[in-house]
Amino acid sequence: MQMRFDGLLGFPGGFVDRRYWSLEDGLNRVLGLGLGCVRLTEADYLCSHLTEGPHRVVAHFYARQLTLEELHTIEISAVHSRDHGLEVMGMVRVPLYTQKDRMGGLPNFLGNSFVGTAKFQLLFALKILNMVPEEKLAEAVAATQKPKKLPVDQAAAVP
Repeated sequence: MQMRFDGLLGFPGGFVDRRYWSLEDGLNRVLGLGLGCVRLTEADYLCSHLTEGPHRVVAHFYARQLTLEELHTIEISAVHSRDHGLEVMGMVRVPLYTQKDRMGGLPNFLGNSFVGTAKFQLLFALKILNMVPEEKLAEAVAATQKPKKLPVDQAAAVP
């Protein structure tokens, strides 16, 4: 994932003008600006989401399994991309574990702010690609929905 300029987490991508590009060609053009060295194909397609409202957007979601070496290459390339430091503040690895306290790792990560459908896309990909066991994923989501405890000094001040 990426930390965006507005502090929200999201996936690399951008707008594609279908008059000039096929969906995958446009996606690869946009990814080339931000990551430089990854190419996606129709086989990497996972799902699409329609965002209703004044600005209707269809978000197409692609995922591809990478080797650790490929991931390192992408991370290095991303730092040298045109958008780094402007639109994108950097790559972020999603923790695919939960610590013994049941909050550290994925549950805490899911408490971050995500742009648009990015959190749903992340959870969908983790489930459909079997990256996190379904029961662990459900526990992580449930842990983020529990009310947070106030620190002792603030709890005493609440009427």
